[in-house]
Amino acid sequence: MNIQTKIPTGLDGIPAAETVLSHVDGERGELVIAGEHVADLAATSNFEAVTARLWSGATGRAVREAEVRTSLGMARQRAFALLPELLAASRGMSIIDGYRAAIAGLRAEDGLDHEATIVGAGPVIAGALVQRAHGCEPVPPDPAASHAADTLTMLRGVAPAPREVAALDAYFVTVCDHGMNASTFATRVVASTQADLFAAVTSGYCALTGPLHGGAPEPVLDMLNAIGSRERIKPWVDDALARGERLMGFGHRIYRVRDPRADVLKAAIEKLAANGADLPFAGEVEAYIREALRRKNPDRALETNVEFFTAILLDALQIPRQAFTPIFAVARAAGWTAHALEQRRTGRLIRPSSSYIGAMPAARD
Repeated sequence: MNIQTKIPTGLDGIPAAETVLSHVDGERGELVIAGEHVADLAATSNFEAVTARLWSGATGRAVREAEVRTSLGMARQRAFALLPELLAASRGMSIIDGYRAAIAGLRAEDGLDHEATIVGAGPVIAGALVQRAHGCEPVPPDPAASHAADTLTMLRGVAPAPREVAALDAYFVTVCDHGMNASTFATRVVASTQADLFAAVTSGYCALTGPLHGGAPEPVLDMLNAIGSRERIKPWVDDALARGERLMGFGHRIYRVRDPRADVLKAAIEKLAANGADLPFAGEVEAYIREALRRKNPDRALETNVEFFTAILLDALQIPRQAFTPIFAVARAAGWTAHALEQRRTGRLIRPSSSYIGAMPAARD
């Protein structure tokens, strides 16, 4: 006789940890990061300040914004010096896969906080991989610049405009943490074994590369390009839905209403208002898709998620599509490191049980 216990598919609704870092309310469409709504943080704070809040909560030690800014600047310099070693294993790989190989090569340095080493290395690695893809040498970091400003400079090779820095900084704040998502859970599982932060964050990035977690921004741009013009919005969308195709940038595993991060990024794009961001066209596409999805399934309409406006924002900042996933990781590394630190400080080994549904051995007499 089989012993079976019914469990929620995908562990939906099962708490895996207690945390002070972030909270997602899918029914109300709310995201709280370190005690503040994401929209308020994006409007009043910056990546370094939010990272300080996350690390403070994770460690139980007050971490100041200025301390984070200094430690990340120094970490970017250290990572740049290590680039020949870090990039050696990534030759011939795509930017997405090369980033995985490079962050896996990070290691502990005596007397230095591992979390700063990891978060600081991210944009240096991403920038170097993009420059290499263009046949160029990596751009040295500026330790005095903000994390967002230095990221753009290393990616593009030119100093960004203030409005561009503000837009990327808003993106970093918006996606730095998001509850117990797949990559964060993977990070906490590895951290719970007492493996170091480098192993934990590498596992988080590996989870992020899966198409069901962080892989939709690029297809959003493919969809917008395929639609092409305003007069094609209705027929293109209607035909896609009739064929049963998924429309990229809509629907979310947790949110039953609009993803709150979508509006934050939409506001950031409106402030950017340059660099080829055709927000009126994208807005018309979004509005018609939402209308069409409500008609198709009025009881469970799919709302806009963060990936729709992520694609538009990163494209407007002239960040190559192949770098979208690494740039997401540059921001989410703040959350990953915080969750790993919190898990090691307050948690225990994560070792869930399984529900066996296979054959049992014959009963013995």
